[in-house]
Amino acid sequence: MSQFWEDKFRQWGQSPSTSEQERCENAVKAIRNAIAASDKLRHRTIQVFAQGSYRNRTNVRRDSDVDVGIACYDTFFEDYPEGTTRETFGNRPADYFYATFKNEVGEALRAYFGSSAVTRGNKAFDIKATSYHVEADAAPFFEHRRYSKNGNYISGVELCTDNGVPHKVINWPEQHYENGKNKNDRTKRRYRALARVFKSLRNEMEEQDWPQAKPIIGFLNECIVWNVPDNLMAGNSYYDNVRGALVHLYQHTKTDDGCKEWGEVSELKYLFRSNQKWTRAQAHDFIVAAWQYVGFK
Repeated sequence: MSQFWEDKFRQWGQSPSTSEQERCENAVKAIRNAIAASDKLRHRTIQVFAQGSYRNRTNVRRDSDVDVGIACYDTFFEDYPEGTTRETFGNRPADYFYATFKNEVGEALRAYFGSSAVTRGNKAFDIKATSYHVEADAAPFFEHRRYSKNGNYISGVELCTDNGVPHKVINWPEQHYENGKNKNDRTKRRYRALARVFKSLRNEMEEQDWPQAKPIIGFLNECIVWNVPDNLMAGNSYYDNVRGALVHLYQHTKTDDGCKEWGEVSELKYLFRSNQKWTRAQAHDFIVAAWQYVGFK
């Protein structure tokens, strides 16, 4: 075993510092205060929540900002089973629209943080960092409901992009968090540590100009590690666990059939299908390159 890499993996696997976590929490609190101070939004049913790597405790040194969701539950987007409509489930047309909500969120954030500190993006508002809080990407959402024919539904969140490409983005933050937490508990906290190792390894490879690292965004990396079986995270060293995970991932990403049933951490969306921003081949190339970069035999 390479002691150099064991020590490096062990360092990468650690959680961010307490002070950095506090600055992330402060950003969420400040955004929550901004929404509560808005005359237009305070009467709405709104939940402000951390999401992404900070919420899922897989953030690493390069993750210097926090993703925040601002979800309104007064209106929802829907996904109905084939052969059904909103009338099937007794739902009415909306009288409050997403474009209005996003504009009102922008007004609230600028009033609280100052116009110069808030920039509207295609999906979210960027809020500049201060000594009190980290930089934040605040994304307005409506609830998203995926209905079953019996009338039950799975609740997620959905946003509409400004440029319309793609027009809608659906996330499942609660399911992602719960699944990740449960896997982390089952593996005695090794899952999140391994996810942080893979993210840091990818970041270092990009810094060293390895082109295979560039397409592998943090979310994809977390999902790749999610598909590593629990028993392959049970080794006595970080070195063994990383090596075992790469072997498994290499074997199963060589062909589409090997990973066609793999899901995102939420298990509500396939990881490698045509509607994703990445491909199975890109993930496979990264895994091969990571093996070579570390120098595994």
